[in-house]
Amino acid sequence: MVATIPVPIQFSLPEGWRSVSPDQVDAPDAAFVALRPPASKGFTPNITISGDLQDAGIPLTQLADEAVERLRRGAPDAELGKRKESGSERGPGLTQAVRMTLRLNGVPEQLLQLQVFLGMRDTRDPSRYAVVEIVLSALAEQFPGVVGEFQQFLSTIRPEEAR
Repeated sequence: MVATIPVPIQFSLPEGWRSVSPDQVDAPDAAFVALRPPASKGFTPNITISGDLQDAGIPLTQLADEAVERLRRGAPDAELGKRKESGSERGPGLTQAVRMTLRLNGVPEQLLQLQVFLGMRDTRDPSRYAVVEIVLSALAEQFPGVVGEFQQFLSTIRPEEAR
């Protein structure tokens, strides 16, 4: 079963990216998945979007720490790099970099993730507050070629306006 995003958002994918069903790529916790072919060493760079309703008082740093701990269950060497808070009290944001080892075809490879957490209110029901998690995953060698496209993608994300 595919997850849903708890508040309506809109966005545009950069050229070269294509959306796929989260079930197709074994990402049942994601509400949206996009791939950036071609694959290298059996890994295709990807963007996932997920989210949950939250208490607005929970700091994004706590949710970001929990995301790293979840990664460590499958990748014990997951290491938090730089972290930066942004936005405002009304629309907070947090970005963090995580590095881990992934075994591809029996060979260890460095996987990088850029994780972005955005707090937003539902424009249709302002009592609903959600944190949307947008993650770019790519091998270290792929990362420089896709991080700019990811930043372009992030700039298009916004709450869908109430009608």
